[in-house]
Amino acid sequence: MPDEAPGFPDDLLDAYARYLTGERGRSGNTLRAYLADVRQLERFAAQRGARDWGGVDLPLLREWLAEHASTGKTRATMARHAASSRTLFAWLLREGQITQDPTLRLKSPKKTSALPTVLRSAQMEKLLDGLQAPAQDGDPLALRNLALVETLYATGIRVGELVGLDVDDLDLERRTLRVLGKGDKERTVPFGVPAARALETWLRRGRPALVTGTSGPAVFLGARGGRIDQRQVRSLVSERFKALGDTAATGPHALRHTAATHLLDGGAELRAVQELLGHSTPATTQLYTHVSVERLRNSYRQAHPRA
Repeated sequence: MPDEAPGFPDDLLDAYARYLTGERGRSGNTLRAYLADVRQLERFAAQRGARDWGGVDLPLLREWLAEHASTGKTRATMARHAASSRTLFAWLLREGQITQDPTLRLKSPKKTSALPTVLRSAQMEKLLDGLQAPAQDGDPLALRNLALVETLYATGIRVGELVGLDVDDLDLERRTLRVLGKGDKERTVPFGVPAARALETWLRRGRPALVTGTSGPAVFLGARGGRIDQRQVRSLVSERFKALGDTAATGPHALRHTAATHLLDGGAELRAVQELLGHSTPATTQLYTHVSVERLRNSYRQAHPRA
């Protein structure tokens, strides 16, 4: 960031960051996104003559959001911009940095209710079969890739939770793993026999071939021995989806959607799936029941003679 603008000191944002993590329990990803939004707003406000946060009013905020909208930002991103500004100004008011909150009448676009892309069971089998063949030759990266995708599909964990796994977080005997989710909430997630086998083989035969002095306790490693990062996982999963050729799914989050939907299709209770995914409310998990119902409707329309 360029030199700080008058009235917008960095130490104030440092205190705001501590508030987001300490009191609001925001995850690292949310913290980075909110702070990036605030710094964008800070520059925008300074360019339009605001000398401090007290000089930011409702018209300026609307202009800031309109500029974002003109660049083609999604409704979800626009909603986050509005949410991050509301959180900031509520905190500034509480801290006595401003005398009134300009976001009280700020409206944000509603998020679209588009259903997530989910792979069919046959597509998932095809994807995993495509990872099995190279893994059988014992290549360390192939063993890792199979274990990684099996784990994502078996557990429905987030990609950030996956890359943060340490060896001590796995209990192969009980077939469970421990993850630290949003808001630093810890939960235990079960997984099935295929994932357990893939993980055991990776830890026994694949990981030792890549491990270095800087690997630490990370379960999944990159080609150079360091903890694998989210970008590498996204690239790997996206490549496998492209190889299928018949899905619009992109990125590891589609495996989370797929795991949740297949569980509900198989008769799992909504509450159990909520706990598995680490959702704070049932409303978020409810989305996957809509996916299941829509799939049922499509099958009905295709198969019933009087649909």
